[in-house]
Parts: sequence; C-alpha cells; structure tokens
Amino acid sequence: MLTAILTIATIALIAGLALSLAARKLPYDENALVEQVNDLLPQTQCAQCGYPGCRPYAAAIVEGTAAINLCPPGGEETVRRLADLLGKDIKPLVGATQPAVAVIDEALCIGCTHCRNACPVDAIIGAHQFMHTVIASECTGCELCVAPCPVDCISMRSLT
Repeated sequence: MLTAILTIATIALIAGLALSLAARKLPYDENALVEQVNDLLPQTQCAQCGYPGCRPYAAAIVEGTAAINLCPPGGEETVRRLADLLGKDIKPLVGATQPAVAVIDEALCIGCTHCRNACPVDAIIGAHQFMHTVIASECTGCELCVAPCPVDCISMRSLT
C-alpha cells in the first residue's frame, strides 16, 4: 500500500514539474493578449492611431510595432491601462490636439448621408435628403466625415 502511494505521488510530482517547465518554454497565446488590449481600446474605429481600427492597432501593440500612446479617443486613461497590462512605461499621448468636434453647416447640407456613413461612432444623425447634424457628445473628432462631404459643409471646431 505504501509503495502504491509513493509511486502515485512520484508520478504526480514528475507530471507537475513537466507541466511547469512546458508552461515556461511554450509561447504565451498572443491572440489572448491581443483581445485583452483590444478590450481596453475605446472601439471607435476612427483610425486616428494610423491603423484601420482598434483590433489591428491592438495586434500591432502586442507585436511591438506600435506604441501604446497613439489613441486620442482613449486618452491618457487608456494609455495608463495599456501600460499596466503590458508592463510598459506610461508615455504622453501622441497626436492629442485640442479636442474638436465636427460641425455641419445646416444651410449647406444636402442630406447625402456620406458623412453619416463615414462616422465610426454614429455621431451624425439625419435622413437621406434631409439636413444632418452632429451629436457633439458622441463625436471623437476623428475628421473622417469631412472628406466625403461633397459640399464641404463640415468643419472641425475646438471644444475649448
């Protein structure tokens, strides 16, 4: 009986050591880390970081090809959370200019919906062939709505 207990205990100890060694030697699941980073980003898909959306930016951060301080909509709080998660130093936010919102000159708006379709956070409201307006509290200031406007009725205004 004692021999059986010692044998099982020895096998369990060897298996535990083997699993511990394997966990140290095998690479960490990078996709799980990408998802954690992506969850910390604001999900505005505004491309202000230079990437087409939050998920590609998260992947670039994990790969080490992008800095953690390129997301103006996320602000300093997102930079701090990313630094905590990844064990990096907190850096000042890059590309953070004066906070701005899009403003539509309603007299010029033709209701084409190009701006509404370009807005990544649905901050522009209005129906086809009717005047549009911007919900200032939802606008991230990404300027993606400015270029598609065929009548140049959208401008960026500083919040300060």
